Amino acid sequence: MPRSKRSKLVTLSKTEAKTRESKEKIFDSVREALDTFQYVWVLQLDDVRTPVLQEIRSQWVGSRLIMGKRKVLIKALGETRENEYKENLYKLSNHINGVVGLLFTNEDVATVKDYFTAYEKNDYSRAGSLSPIDFVIPQGIVYSRGGQIPIEDDVPMVHSLEPTLRNKFEIPTKIVKGKIFLDQPYKVCSKGQKLDVRQSLILKQFGVAESKFRIKIQWYYDIANAGIKEVDVNLNLSN
Repeated sequence: MPRSKRSKLVTLSKTEAKTRESKEKIFDSVREALDTFQYVWVLQLDDVRTPVLQEIRSQWVGSRLIMGKRKVLIKALGETRENEYKENLYKLSNHINGVVGLLFTNEDVATVKDYFTAYEKNDYSRAGSLSPIDFVIPQGIVYSRGGQIPIEDDVPMVHSLEPTLRNKFEIPTKIVKGKIFLDQPYKVCSKGQKLDVRQSLILKQFGVAESKFRIKIQWYYDIANAGIKEVDVNLNLSN
């Protein structure tokens, strides 16, 4: 007998239980770290990519980076003086906005400050960001880097990508003698222009990674002194 194709009721109880378990695990991890390390730093990690997190964790062996939902992190620290986990810790919660990570460490303040001040990675531009360069694909055979490097150092883009360039990216390409070809230069974007999804994908396709990713640090909590401190824009410490 053929199996019925009618909609069936699907229970989400296991998914909900798993989500709750994950939140509780993060909550407990934050509390445990607060009892283990001397400092807690708030790292601003908007648009962070997985390789960056992996690199930070590998370079900060002995410390601990915890990420989670904003509300879970705040709840673990404490939202008010009445429910804070340690004295004055609720003040740090007031500075958890956007995508953040909590770095728990025993490294001194200068070490943390110097590392994250110097930390910088080339990254692909995302939709909604400003283009870091003028990008024009030259006329003729389309190369994998789109004219960013000398032809002798580049290779023609594989012909199987031509439908993607033409249909998905709306670049007027065609195949000529087995090579992807443009009859005239094609301007993708201008420097400083706000990128849409299509433009950002084209830049990534041609390996344009000219945007800079930095991690902003501004506030930390010193457990020994039960106080939060700010790192100002000049990277000097102030009370």
